[in-house]
Amino acid sequence: MTTPVLPDAPASRDGRLQIRAERAAGRPEVAPDEGVELRPAADGKGEGVLATRPFAAGDTVMVGFLVGELSGNDSHATQVGPDRWVRHGGLGPFVNHSCDPNCGVRLNAGQAFDFVARRPIAAGQYLTFDYAMRNFTIDHFPTACLCGALQCRGAVTGWKDLPAARKADYGHLVAPYLRAMDEPLQSPAHHPSVDE
Repeated sequence: MTTPVLPDAPASRDGRLQIRAERAAGRPEVAPDEGVELRPAADGKGEGVLATRPFAAGDTVMVGFLVGELSGNDSHATQVGPDRWVRHGGLGPFVNHSCDPNCGVRLNAGQAFDFVARRPIAAGQYLTFDYAMRNFTIDHFPTACLCGALQCRGAVTGWKDLPAARKADYGHLVAPYLRAMDEPLQSPAHHPSVDE
């Protein structure tokens, strides 16, 4: 049940790619000068987004845009508020999870998430982000993580289940509502004292 949010909004920085063109083609396309492209994943399973040029730490790698509001969470939904989910367009949905991602996310003026480099990304590297950077819980995903990172948690988890050190490491490159959702979990009422 998708309701268009931005029916003819540009998907790329310069506006050459329209949502209607993406829908007509059946899969997202990106202008070559955007610096990313959709490619079969290195492990041969599915697809991923490959950098075709280098990006420096802090660079906006991809600009996000929305194609629809959802009535609830599903396996392809992106959380944009405590009880709000949307569908992103473009290549954003094809960026794979990693427990040690090279990208983080930043909410833009259109209420979509841009992908921002957490560290330098070389041409030929796949873009990754931690799904916990956008979702408080992961409800529609296999439990075992296959990212292969040295810091792999072993499971694809949401923000709620991340260790405090990992949350701090991600800094500002996470959905802003996640930190607000953490506050009730950190309150004394949520953690009774030993004497109680």
